[in-house]
Amino acid sequence: MKDLPADLSKTEIRRLEQYRDRWSSYDASTGLLELSDKLSAEELSRYEIFAPYDAKFLERIAPDVSVATWKSGTVLFEQGSYLDIAFFVVSGEVEIYLAGIGGDPGAPRPIFDLSRTVIETAPPSVEEMPGPDQTVLMRRAARQGASEITLLASMDFDLPRGAATRLGAGELFGEIGALTGWPQSVTARTASECVVVQIRVPALRLMRRKSKDLKRRLDEIYRKRALASQLRGTPLFHGVSDLFLEAVKESVELVSLDGDEVLVKEGEPVDALYLVRSGFLKLLQQFGEGEIAASYLSKGMTLGEAELLIDEIDTWQVTAVSVESSELVKIPRQVFRRLLQEYPDLEEQLWKSAADRVREVGHTRRNVLFSDFLQVALDDGLVQGSSILAIDLASCTRCDDCVRACADTHGGRPRFVREGNKHQNLLIAKSCYHCRDPVCLVGCPTGAIHRAGLGEVVAVDEEICIGCST
Repeated sequence: MKDLPADLSKTEIRRLEQYRDRWSSYDASTGLLELSDKLSAEELSRYEIFAPYDAKFLERIAPDVSVATWKSGTVLFEQGSYLDIAFFVVSGEVEIYLAGIGGDPGAPRPIFDLSRTVIETAPPSVEEMPGPDQTVLMRRAARQGASEITLLASMDFDLPRGAATRLGAGELFGEIGALTGWPQSVTARTASECVVVQIRVPALRLMRRKSKDLKRRLDEIYRKRALASQLRGTPLFHGVSDLFLEAVKESVELVSLDGDEVLVKEGEPVDALYLVRSGFLKLLQQFGEGEIAASYLSKGMTLGEAELLIDEIDTWQVTAVSVESSELVKIPRQVFRRLLQEYPDLEEQLWKSAADRVREVGHTRRNVLFSDFLQVALDDGLVQGSSILAIDLASCTRCDDCVRACADTHGGRPRFVREGNKHQNLLIAKSCYHCRDPVCLVGCPTGAIHRAGLGEVVAVDEEICIGCST
């Protein structure tokens, strides 16, 4: 970045400094030759990817866009890493490749899994896991003392292990993992000196929403690079011929939802089976004069199997609402029917999933207090968390020894306080939930909040955190 001009106002200087802080977490690599200051709308419009947008819109997204020059041989991101930016190649070439061998913990598992269409009471046993993933599961379970580890990844590229491909000017990559919140399934390394436009997720979502052409372009990339691989690894399509799979790939619809957007409404005609790529859906049912939260869906779950299998049901039994931004694959009813006709063994699995879903919703209707807690968990983002601290207020003496112990462990600064949202006798302490799709990471204006290494733990870089509370 260049020195700041002398004639800037204090406000302009603060804004530029904030912009630099926002991108400083990508500035540590020795392979970075140059990183732009905040670009004007006119400067952004010179790049092909921003051509469809007006100046007002470009000014709005400018803080979430940078242009970087990387030297040859620089690793932009590694397989298994979490990233909240997409890359658009302006010049040069980027090599995309899969490292490792079968059994590598980074080896992707399919997103869509019939065993994940409902909330299971017990995970599949090690013996039930096929092939190299069985080895991985046993190794990790032995190390961590757990048997419920699930390895999932979003395939940005349908590449055989050890293979590579090159992307040149005009190509976009990294956006599938960034938009869906899945770890990157490939490693990206510059094959020559490269100039790339780096677009953070908030800007990418706004761009896709504003431009139908960009949404179509992103959907085409997903169909080309990822969809066949994901469908092929799905139990729903086990044993399906490549010819049938290609027909399915071309006939499905890719659906994107914003927060609070309704996908289907109770009582309306059923037209498809939905597979959740990312995000969360809240399932509501009519109860008295209002609605209750009956269940929710997350990555890998399906919606519609019960309605499509039972002949007496031809309307949706729930209303599905997106909690945050969600991505889905829509399989039309006629494709679903063809699938069952050609592969009848699949029907038994779907019946089991449908029965479990009906039992789950029925349990919620009989236990309204559970529905209240489910609504709280959805509203407060608890369903996204992988590490939540809950305190039983019926047993807590308010001594605060837990807070002091936490402070002693972390250099005098506690990682939580004995405050938070309450539900009945439970207090959900204000602490990091280490969410699967951390909204705080995507919304952080400086990039201070990030994934720690290649793991799922969320960390905060205090040197560039500005305490904005966003």
